[in-house]
Amino acid sequence: MTFKALGWNGFFQKQLDRSIDNNYHPARIISVRKNAFVVCDGKKEELATIGGSLFHEVKNGGLFPATGDWVLLNKTTIVRVLNRQNALSRGASGTKGTTLEIAVKEQIIAANIDFVFIVCGLDQDFNIPRIERYITLVYNCGSTPVVILTKSDLHDNPEFFVEQTEAILFGIPVHLVSSLDQTGLDKLKKYLKEGKTIAMLGSSGVGKSTLLNKLAGTRVSDVREVSTKVGKGVHTTTSRDLFLLSDGGMIIDNPGIREIAFWDNDDGMDSAFPEITALAEQCRFSDCSHLHEPGCAVIHGIDQGRITQERLNSYLKMKRELDYISQRRTKSADRIEKERWKDVAVILKQKNKVRR
Repeated sequence: MTFKALGWNGFFQKQLDRSIDNNYHPARIISVRKNAFVVCDGKKEELATIGGSLFHEVKNGGLFPATGDWVLLNKTTIVRVLNRQNALSRGASGTKGTTLEIAVKEQIIAANIDFVFIVCGLDQDFNIPRIERYITLVYNCGSTPVVILTKSDLHDNPEFFVEQTEAILFGIPVHLVSSLDQTGLDKLKKYLKEGKTIAMLGSSGVGKSTLLNKLAGTRVSDVREVSTKVGKGVHTTTSRDLFLLSDGGMIIDNPGIREIAFWDNDDGMDSAFPEITALAEQCRFSDCSHLHEPGCAVIHGIDQGRITQERLNSYLKMKRELDYISQRRTKSADRIEKERWKDVAVILKQKNKVRR
């Protein structure tokens, strides 16, 4: 296998040319384990660990290796993570129920990707607001979304779901597939080109692993059944692995996501909600909240039937979250420190109540 087939290009080559030690050799991370990484240099796969200097850099805000990253190795020791073309990240899980459900820690899902397959099952998983959140997440991370509606064999008229989905999308491909009868699988082959990397996102049980196996032409990932009572799947995929497909292209399979918490705020809203963004530019006030102000073009757009109230509600909810993220990142160090000690004081107060 060539470096090009692994996704190597001029962006990474320039960084290699600037390397201070020619003895270092590049490789791509294809899997992340608890205390080690599986890397591939085009000839072989092997386990690698983080070097002491890199570990020190990570502790001080440096890049921690993620699936899809290109790294420099000294034998089997990772000494450097090359700058990423992009990174698909979200707020770390475990924030549900907190204020605005805003995450305070970044979780890298995959690095250096070309397309993101947003996989939704046409069973109890299908949910338009959830698809909107996925699309915003992908756009925020600078990647290209593709919506995959699986399990089309469950319905007599699955095109109805395609119409619902396309109504909120602008220029984003929507593919209807069934791994059971092979419907729509051929149309996905155009994304599987040499050197191209695809990351798959979706809830547990939507059929990501099954879809991966079908596209790979062999069983490369385990598959388990979805509960018929609650319509929820289990975490068949427990790690983020990059699979090299024999026909070209690579797919990164990810564990099912329950919480879609944002981390980046990089114009994803403008791309995910272009019709609302366009109307907002016509509002009388530049800081219009699109709730009650006179001369609000967005509210007028609802009256005209150009957008729906549900669509606006999704937009406003995500905008609040993303604005909050931006505010957190621009707060002064003193303010952050005061808030940290305020949280500590609350915890101590609760402990004192328990002791009494």
